[in-house]
Amino acid sequence: MLEDTSFAILPEQNDETNEGRLIDIGNMLAFSREKHVFSFSCDTGVVKIRFYREDIVRIVFHPFQETSLKTSVAVIKQPEKVEVAARETDEAVTLTSAKLTVVLQKRPFRVFVYDDAGRLLVAEGKKGMAFTHQGHVYCYKRMDEADHFYGFGEKTGFLDKRGEKMTMWNTDVYAPHNPETDPLYQSHPYFMTVRNGQAHGLFFDNTHKTTFDFQTADDEYCFSAEGGAIDYYILAGPAPKDVLEQYTDLTGRMPIPPKWALGYHQSRYSYETEQEVKELVRTFIEKDIPLDAVYLDIHYMDGYRVFTFDRNRFPNPKQLIQDLKKEGIRVVTIVDPGVKVDPEYRIYQEGVRRDCFCKYIEGDIFFGEVWPGKSAFPDFMNKKVRRWWGENHQFYADLGIEGIWNDMNEPSVFNETKTMDVTVMHDYDGEWKTHRELHNVYGLMMGEATYKGMRKLLNGKRPFLLTRAGFSGIQRYAAVWTGDNRSFWEHLQMSLPMCMNLGLSGVAFCGPDVGGFAHHTNGELLTRWTQVGAFMPYFRNHCAIGFRRQEPWAFGETYERIIKKYIQMRYEWLPHLYTLFAEAHETGVPIMRPLVFEYPDDENTYNLYDEFLVGANVLIAPIMTPSTTHRVVYLPKGKWVDYWTNDVFEGGNYHLIHADLDTLPIFVKQGSAIAFGDVKRSTDMRDERRVIHVYKADEGKAAYTLYDDDGQTFAYEKGHYFRMYIDMEYGEHFIYIAMKTEGTYEPSWKLSFAVHGATEQTKVMVNGKEQYGTWDNERCILWIKSE
Repeated sequence: MLEDTSFAILPEQNDETNEGRLIDIGNMLAFSREKHVFSFSCDTGVVKIRFYREDIVRIVFHPFQETSLKTSVAVIKQPEKVEVAARETDEAVTLTSAKLTVVLQKRPFRVFVYDDAGRLLVAEGKKGMAFTHQGHVYCYKRMDEADHFYGFGEKTGFLDKRGEKMTMWNTDVYAPHNPETDPLYQSHPYFMTVRNGQAHGLFFDNTHKTTFDFQTADDEYCFSAEGGAIDYYILAGPAPKDVLEQYTDLTGRMPIPPKWALGYHQSRYSYETEQEVKELVRTFIEKDIPLDAVYLDIHYMDGYRVFTFDRNRFPNPKQLIQDLKKEGIRVVTIVDPGVKVDPEYRIYQEGVRRDCFCKYIEGDIFFGEVWPGKSAFPDFMNKKVRRWWGENHQFYADLGIEGIWNDMNEPSVFNETKTMDVTVMHDYDGEWKTHRELHNVYGLMMGEATYKGMRKLLNGKRPFLLTRAGFSGIQRYAAVWTGDNRSFWEHLQMSLPMCMNLGLSGVAFCGPDVGGFAHHTNGELLTRWTQVGAFMPYFRNHCAIGFRRQEPWAFGETYERIIKKYIQMRYEWLPHLYTLFAEAHETGVPIMRPLVFEYPDDENTYNLYDEFLVGANVLIAPIMTPSTTHRVVYLPKGKWVDYWTNDVFEGGNYHLIHADLDTLPIFVKQGSAIAFGDVKRSTDMRDERRVIHVYKADEGKAAYTLYDDDGQTFAYEKGHYFRMYIDMEYGEHFIYIAMKTEGTYEPSWKLSFAVHGATEQTKVMVNGKEQYGTWDNERCILWIKSE
């Protein structure tokens, strides 16, 4: 018994001091400037401030060591040279750029940030920056009654996170996800505040376990970490789009994915043999259901050893992959970080010999149990290890594989903590840091290793990477799916705010497992979920071993017909979606958007989670409860056209909409346009046409952009793309369309227009030339062929 030993008189047992007591930063003692860095000496340490842009300012305070301006791996932007005026009085120091003003109150030291219109963005009151002797750091900000909070990456619950307390610590959670399931697989210590129609952002660049508390107090919020520095950026906004542009300028934007990555993907844990995969694909082809990718889960491997195939289950993987590619179908293979301990296994041999695995400080390799049994884990913090891991993907590239699926990369370990021992050390390119500090970026760095390795190996082709774990910046390398959901209606409902908040966190390419991963789905749920999935950025049907199969035909002809219809719609809408992916690549704005993103001045949108926008002008209002054929749809300001009937609805109102099982409620904003392509079996098949569907307004002007490129290579980075700018002017009896193009890519398709809301007599001018169309009386559409 410990109490019977000297442990009973351990000093800490009788220490009445409060180790958890908050210590305030204190008063400012001195202020200095060295070029672009402003330093503030305070009672308990030094605060450093640097403007990264005129509308982005960084504030750093480390109470336990020298305050450094080194960033985490999340930040890729170098600070710009910003003109900043500094003014000091007895009470404060004021720093002013063209877009931001930072006021540093001296006694006690408190931070206030204003935009160029004098709007107070963030402020500190009785509490500001603080810490404990245990090494935890805290930063408090005032919370306005009008504040609404979005982002935080992958979180369950409603869209608006006001009133929530959330933890960032990448965690493998198989147990059913519900509103109190926190944390999950991704950590994004970033959020956007919308207040009275305007937005600003805050990014807390700390890789330790962090907490965001909007629950404990009504008039303040707190972000904190279990170690490291208070290191955060204020993003000025003032519109949500501006905040996303600023945040993704710091942390990076997604490359344009290969077109095949945007098609329909079919997965199961697992398609266990080559024959099963062939039969699966044959059925898709026979039923003429579009398909672009089939996934191989862990059963394809030899004893779950990564970079291997089980030659009993898959005797000729290269031929299989070639045969599928001839049908326009790719194979995506799962690759986990755990490397099986086996002295006869090349990857393990190399990892040990080259010192590539995570170790304790004494030099012993960390071993943990995962699918292969006892395993070692690559130290992805080390550039040398990342390069080694990437080069090993030659195995997949030689087989013709262009897509990789990273799973279990939190990292997940089958033990009580669910992860690696936090005392394990990482070689952070010469700096030794504990897993406690770098746990949250393990998946991000594995993603970098995988993506860069595949990009180098694919001879100019774009790789596709899917990941479960990530940190801020993961969008530079991978798409994200929301992990082990269930075949519950509640999980269908939950997937919308999860993906919308991921989009608001810079992760534009995301989606859930359509149909649900675990539990038994049914025909109605799969149908409704497929309808939604067809309009989400990432569209994959995936389910677990031991549960009902959920391929599109699994529940009979009635459901199969509707599911096929919406998979085909995905391909028809691909030109519009691809244009939005190009926009996300350039500006960081998401494809799938909450209504508050486009209508921040409409309080009805602030927690509207069961509808979403595809781009700015297409509204999706899915049915997400069983045996339901009606729902209330909120339409924001403007006029909205029912996609199916062309009926016009007035915005700023709630409408009761009928939608039988065959119908997903879709509304297009009047005055806007959408580009459609051909329904085809795979994205590898060439489009013959592009149809711009124009939803005519009675008056006014509007614009639409159509983007295209070869869909496979990085030539778009050098200007080999096609972008068409389409300007539209409407009158009661006319529509004028002006087009101009840029880029060197010449598409093969022919362009035409379909004008909704016109009459047979509507005058249509295209680039100053009158066009004579064909009137479709049944659908009330005027079809115009462009020259």
